Amino acid sequence: MLRSLPLRLLQLLLWLAAGSILLVLSLRWVTPVGSTLMVERKLESWFDDQPIELYREWRPWGELPDALKMAVIAAEDQNFAEHWGFDLAAIRAALKHNELDGTLRGASTLSQQVAKNLFLWSGRSWLRKGIEAWLTALIELFWSKQRILEVYLNTAEWGEGIFGAEAAARHHFGIDVSALSPRQASLLAAILPNPRNWSASAPSAYVGRRADWIARQMRQLGGNAYLDRLDGPYPAR
Repeated sequence: MLRSLPLRLLQLLLWLAAGSILLVLSLRWVTPVGSTLMVERKLESWFDDQPIELYREWRPWGELPDALKMAVIAAEDQNFAEHWGFDLAAIRAALKHNELDGTLRGASTLSQQVAKNLFLWSGRSWLRKGIEAWLTALIELFWSKQRILEVYLNTAEWGEGIFGAEAAARHHFGIDVSALSPRQASLLAAILPNPRNWSASAPSAYVGRRADWIARQMRQLGGNAYLDRLDGPYPAR
């Protein structure tokens, strides 16, 4: 029985790998019904005895404003069109910063954030990071860059119980996502690192400055023309 244990573990891992491949592949076309981050936030609210309502309304790629797409890329992953899921230069820079400064700075790409938000739990364990890397590789293999950004914009957290760009636009500005101005898009992107404590509709001085920086980065990236590089199933080279 003990001798068969490694074989059983190997079989389990193979089944899990096959299941994850089929799941990620199906979501290339199927709209996700939710995310593990949404489940996590709901469970947290129950344990804290402060239940919250979750709001999310899916919007397809064509209904999401280019300004918001660019703002998120400028804020979170400026090499999105070039990398294959992992920005090695950003990782090296983050490691150097963390070593010299003593504070933690992440280097997760949009693809990694989609993998974490959609499938995994919060935390910094090596196990979670390893599974995240596997799922990120599958996402980059099976999805187009447009699909990755579409799923990100529809699953990102933008406030207490607020998920996805449509819910964010209505919560922060009282408008449909398609009506967002470039400034509003920059403000929404600016609060992504801390969406439950920062506000896009009543921004602090720091959030305002960060939104200004994002707007400048959008112009330096070439504006909406950058999005043309996301066409097709693979990133441009």
